[in-house]
Amino acid sequence: MSVLLKVSGVHAAYRAHAVLRDVSLDVHVGGVTALLGANGAGKTTLLRAISGAMVSVKGSIELDGRRIDGQSTDAIARLGVAHVPDGRGTFPGLTVEENLLVGGISRADRAGMRHDMKRMYELFPKLFEYRRTMAGLLSGGEQQMLAIARALMLKPELLMLDEPSFGLAPLIVKQIFDMLHEIKQEARLGILLVEQNARLALGIADLACVMEVGRITIAGSADALREDPRVRAAYLGLQ
Repeated sequence: MSVLLKVSGVHAAYRAHAVLRDVSLDVHVGGVTALLGANGAGKTTLLRAISGAMVSVKGSIELDGRRIDGQSTDAIARLGVAHVPDGRGTFPGLTVEENLLVGGISRADRAGMRHDMKRMYELFPKLFEYRRTMAGLLSGGEQQMLAIARALMLKPELLMLDEPSFGLAPLIVKQIFDMLHEIKQEARLGILLVEQNARLALGIADLACVMEVGRITIAGSADALREDPRVRAAYLGLQ
């Protein structure tokens, strides 16, 4: 698989507070890279650095061979980077359908948007059922589905997900991860997945990294990390 996202030697900071130190990773076209690590390790900061939000960045970030570091968040989104943050970030005062339309607001292909909205409703039938409902009235799982569907309405090349399983019932989590597997195959979409549930993340990923205190300390194929004794002990609860 060809490289879609290449992060090389990235340092990131909130004003004077350094968080990321010399971070490098790849996401392939049609592939999933899982990023594991404890709370506070810097995983969310890396997603913000890639999307140009809230942090200062040194180093190189390339999307499909083009440097995107230093560009605005809006410009990076228009280039095809969709970010679903932790906490989901839907617009609670808008309906489900209005949220989806906002997701595709930068697109000019109206016919394509109608097609993609229909596809979102096929992937997430609950969203079609509640399409006229205010997003703030949805359950947590439904809001997570809406946040992912809204991001996909951008028709991105890269989808970044921050803890998509957090606080959700196991059945809803399974539905979401089944959908991600389907989408990555269907759309040839690259996915960067931050996830505390290491079993889930390694089950869908091709590549994986462990981040500790702002650095990548373990990296390789998802299969290799599943067998790594450090990962098995710290993240999978196995010996």
